[in-house]
Amino acid sequence: MPTPSPEKGALNLLRNCAHAAAGDRLLVAYEPPEYGYFDADAVSIVSRAAERLGLRVDAVDVGFNPDNPHLPPDLLARFEAADIIVFLARLGDQLRFSDMPQGKTIIVSFALSRDLFGSGFANGHHAAFLELKAAVNETLDRAEHVRITCPLGTEITGRPEMNLTPEGDTTILRFPMSVFTPVPAHSFSGRAAMSFLTGTGSKYYDDYSPEFGAPVFALMENGRLTGFEGEPADVARANAQYDRVSSMFGIDRDFVHSWHAGIHPGCGYPWDMRQNYERWGGAAFGNPRILHFHTCGTYAPGEISWNIFDPTIEVDGVTLWEEGVFRAERLPEGPAILARYPCAAALFAAPDRDIGLRATG
Repeated sequence: MPTPSPEKGALNLLRNCAHAAAGDRLLVAYEPPEYGYFDADAVSIVSRAAERLGLRVDAVDVGFNPDNPHLPPDLLARFEAADIIVFLARLGDQLRFSDMPQGKTIIVSFALSRDLFGSGFANGHHAAFLELKAAVNETLDRAEHVRITCPLGTEITGRPEMNLTPEGDTTILRFPMSVFTPVPAHSFSGRAAMSFLTGTGSKYYDDYSPEFGAPVFALMENGRLTGFEGEPADVARANAQYDRVSSMFGIDRDFVHSWHAGIHPGCGYPWDMRQNYERWGGAAFGNPRILHFHTCGTYAPGEISWNIFDPTIEVDGVTLWEEGVFRAERLPEGPAILARYPCAAALFAAPDRDIGLRATG
């Protein structure tokens, strides 16, 4: 693929995701860098690209409110005056399943930094990954049997019952597009192996990401958490987290809502996940090395996620994910999509395997 750059990544967002045209009014809703999530260059990278395209650019600091994310009247008025709203802020992710102004193009960016805007993650043609998402959705919708395994011992099976209506997914656009439509978990059972629990970015709370000394297995029956297996101290920690979070928010403790895996081989995470699990959870989940369950709460995305590393996903006997490698060419439409978008094909030929795992001392 052509040499990636942050500017090309921002142009991909505006041209191929927002479908911006000269004269459009762009509002960049940003979160200041002192919160440690989006870096200081993100706003200027997008704004410069927008000006290059002839857009009228405005920017507004929307801060970060972990406890009560909402659109105050003055901010809603700014949104109403725009044609395109790009969130370089967690507020967009927090509100992605909430009401937003109608008739606007609203995008949440999961490219958080100059590094990510300049990587294959943001530079791979947006349309390629929309087409791959649709192809995976169609394959799962037709599937009779799906099996999920991983090197730590995950074993989950079921028949997908997809909801591909607009209500089955968020209507806010995501850039880059890095996952397929979540698969409802009510028809899946088995055990998920994981090394930690973490939040989903819906709400924020203390002790957000308890880690385990050894792998813990979450046991699930038809979309219900039935218990944990592992070292007694780790099992106690997992149960305590579910008790605390479900009580804190008054939600169904044992509901397992849905799952998805990453489809974007350019989605690397070049930092240590332990430095900021919240940031990791908002950026790395699109890597095919990660399969992500939404749990604890009867809504997407729930409040506690399971992250299964290096999944193998077999769909009606065809291995579409192979120990964390997405075999897009095995989709019925896959070869044609990759032929149309050489930049995406190049990413699949040399995937970014860095998901923030670092050896501990």
